Amino acid sequence: MKEFEKIPSLFGVNVFNETAMAKYVSCDAVVAWKQCLKDGTSLQLDTANEIAEGMKNWAIEHGATHFTHWFQPMTGFTAEKHDSFISPAPGGKAIMEFRGKELVRGEPDASSFPSGGLRATFEARGYTAWDPTSFAFIKDGSLCIPTVFCSYSGEALDKKTPLLRSMDAVNRQAIRVLRLFGDTATKKVTASVGPEQEYFLVDKQLYNQREDLKLCGRTLFGAKPPKGQELDDHYFGAIKPRVAAFMKDLDEELWKLGVYSKTKHNEVAPAQHEMAPIFTDANTACDHNQLAMETMKKVADRHGLVCLLHEKPFAGVNGSGKHDNWSLATDTGKNLFAPGKTPSQNAQFLLFLAAFIKGVDEYQELLRSTVAFAGNDHRLGANEAPPAIISIFLGDELHQIIDSITEGTDYVDKNKRSLQIGVDVLPHIPQDTTDRNRTSPVAFTGNKFEFRMPGSSQSISGPNIALNTIMAEELQWFADRLEGSHDFNGDLHNLIRQALTEHKRIIFDGNGYDESWVVEAEKRGLANLKNSAEALPAYILQKNIDLFTHHGVFTPGELMARHEIHMENYCKIIHIEAQTLVDMVQHQILNAASQYTKSLCDTILAKKQALPGITCRVEEALAESISHLTNDLLERYTELKTAVSTVPAQASAEELLKYYHDVVFDDMNKVRAIIDHLETLVASDFWPVPTYYDLLFSV
Repeated sequence: MKEFEKIPSLFGVNVFNETAMAKYVSCDAVVAWKQCLKDGTSLQLDTANEIAEGMKNWAIEHGATHFTHWFQPMTGFTAEKHDSFISPAPGGKAIMEFRGKELVRGEPDASSFPSGGLRATFEARGYTAWDPTSFAFIKDGSLCIPTVFCSYSGEALDKKTPLLRSMDAVNRQAIRVLRLFGDTATKKVTASVGPEQEYFLVDKQLYNQREDLKLCGRTLFGAKPPKGQELDDHYFGAIKPRVAAFMKDLDEELWKLGVYSKTKHNEVAPAQHEMAPIFTDANTACDHNQLAMETMKKVADRHGLVCLLHEKPFAGVNGSGKHDNWSLATDTGKNLFAPGKTPSQNAQFLLFLAAFIKGVDEYQELLRSTVAFAGNDHRLGANEAPPAIISIFLGDELHQIIDSITEGTDYVDKNKRSLQIGVDVLPHIPQDTTDRNRTSPVAFTGNKFEFRMPGSSQSISGPNIALNTIMAEELQWFADRLEGSHDFNGDLHNLIRQALTEHKRIIFDGNGYDESWVVEAEKRGLANLKNSAEALPAYILQKNIDLFTHHGVFTPGELMARHEIHMENYCKIIHIEAQTLVDMVQHQILNAASQYTKSLCDTILAKKQALPGITCRVEEALAESISHLTNDLLERYTELKTAVSTVPAQASAEELLKYYHDVVFDDMNKVRAIIDHLETLVASDFWPVPTYYDLLFSV
């Protein structure tokens, strides 16, 4: 079979999608399932039983022996508990059985998952419930059923539940706005997401020789190689055979799972690459991205590689992000961020645009906090990532249109005129009307917004929960004021003008890396939360609590629990990294430096014995420099070890967050600086771990 013929037959082969369901389930059951999705109601037990039976038969025919409720706890990873289809039968035999109640609900142990204080350790009961909007799939011989995860008392303990709630919230408010424009055809508005996924590939044998990579996902030290990304020769360059084989394998595995893997290419840094999918609804996009990250690791292992998803596995070269392309789409096929060509479409577009701008400005601290974690602190603000200051890039044409609205000036097009929203027709705005701005945290790219701040390892649920809820809030603000209006066009114009005027400060089309932007942003009153220790507390600002609780996305308890989990996770990661660094210094680096110094001294002694009067300037200088650095390293290492072992016992979570950032992480950087210098002096035969040169240029 030719390659282009193979792909359609391969796609979704391991997914119990509508096509598979139609073969294994009656038409009535499929109709009932679709109606439940449309109405947001539960399936009747007899229908659930029939779907479960069909799902089981399909799974067994595809080689599955077990089933699992596949969920997304607050670890940031996925979780699964596997049960076989086997049930006892008379005569000591077994039958394969799977019933509706097993499909719709499971009961994994909830005690060992992060709960942020919502549950005590001894309170183990937790429930998983089928998410019928997300297709079941087969992975590693098990039928995986996407589910939500909640506690015995009903609190959400996962990332899927609040995402679904936020999607409902933005749908409700978007429908209200569309009705104001006479749209009665649209029944549902869905957040649409396409997450780009960056990653590194390194040789597995080399990876296994670095304790820091194995335990922390990143190198805790490493001198910069003679060549890095200076020549930009890796970016979009020819893909090496070993990597190409991995990418081909990855595509096929993802296609089997129904993941729309579309784009693949080399990224900027050596050994760095990217995969990008086609847009899907936010819920499916999150499920698929979790699957993609897991599949990348498995496929890499088959090729003798390791896939690194950490935001900054190597200092001195670009880190990895996960650009979250977000928009709103109707069930009638319209993109609500497409400008359109008629007055009503233009006005509707400008309302949604103004709502987004208003929301990002009002909740900039919230957006920043959703991407705040230890790994991303290494990346945000660097040359491959946007700065920590939230701003929106619109491009010249949209910026000019907004200026004409807010200032009441003429918009310069072929017919110079003042814009009256709802009356005039805007000029056609092509999707690529302006250049891209890679320094912008939030950039309009023709018919969507690209949120560039998420880190490569994180779940995209958190950022999209925030975007959905923020948009729901601002659309409600418009709908509340326009419903019942006696002068719709006039009130619409005034509201859009008010929103844009009051929140125009968040729009910035310049270079976000320039230091002058930091000064300018401060003048504008924009938040500059430089690291997680500063950003995470903003998650529970009162306005953010009000936002989430008002739209039913989180209860106050669920929100506070997540805040505790985020802070605790940061502290744990820094603690593990510090302990790993201490261990590597103690058992590898100090010994390597000492052994090399001894070798130098032996050489000096041998030379002077063989050739009396000879000078050994090179050996003596090296030995002296390494000895001084080793002494310094011992002092810094001792300080770090003390900092880790004397963490304030009675400190609050916020105090611990600050301690780990200001003290422990700072001590780690001091230790690293000495090791990196030592690496440039110690002979490679004595250096105990693979270097950056080895890791970045070996595949």
